[in-house]
Amino acid sequence: MESKVALGKKLDKWAIGVSAVVLLLVIILRYIPQLGAENFPFDIHILPRLHAVLNSLAAISLILALYFVKQKNIKMHQNMIYSAMILSAMFLVSYVVYHAVTEPTRFGGEGTIKVIYLILLITHVVLAAAILPFILFTFIRGYTMQIPAHKRFAKWTFPLWLYVTVTGPICYLMLMPYY
Repeated sequence: MESKVALGKKLDKWAIGVSAVVLLLVIILRYIPQLGAENFPFDIHILPRLHAVLNSLAAISLILALYFVKQKNIKMHQNMIYSAMILSAMFLVSYVVYHAVTEPTRFGGEGTIKVIYLILLITHVVLAAAILPFILFTFIRGYTMQIPAHKRFAKWTFPLWLYVTVTGPICYLMLMPYY
C-alpha cells in the first residue's frame, strides 16, 4: 500500500496541474471574444447572483469547518471542507462559463466608493488566483492525514480562502446596479 506521504506527493502534482490549467483558462478568458449569451437555454445573467450565493455558502462552510475542528469534531470538519471545496468548484465552473459568454461589467460608481470597490476587487482577484494551489495542498495534507503539515498550511490558507469567499459577494453587491 502506498504511504500517505507518497500519495500526498502524487496528489501535489495533480494540484499544481489543476491550478495551472485554471489560471491559464481564466487568463485566456480575458483575451478571447465572448461566445454570446443568446445561445444558452437560460438567462446567463443570473450567474453573478449564483456566484455570490456559492461564495457565501463556501464562506459559511469554512467558518463551520473551523468551528468543528476547534470542537474536535473531525468528521464534521471534513464534511464542511468537502462542502466548501464543492461549492468553490461549482463557483469556478460557473464563473468560467459566464465570462466565456459575456463582456465584463464595469463599476459605475465614483469617488471613495470606487476606490473601496477597486481595493476589494483587486485583492479578491489576486488572492483568488494565488490561493487555489494552497487550498489543494492543504486539502491533500488533511486527506492523507499529514496533520502537522495540514495545520501549517491551514493557518495561512484558511484566512485567505475565507477572505476570497467573503469579498466575492461584497464585490457582486457593489457591482449589482451596473449589471
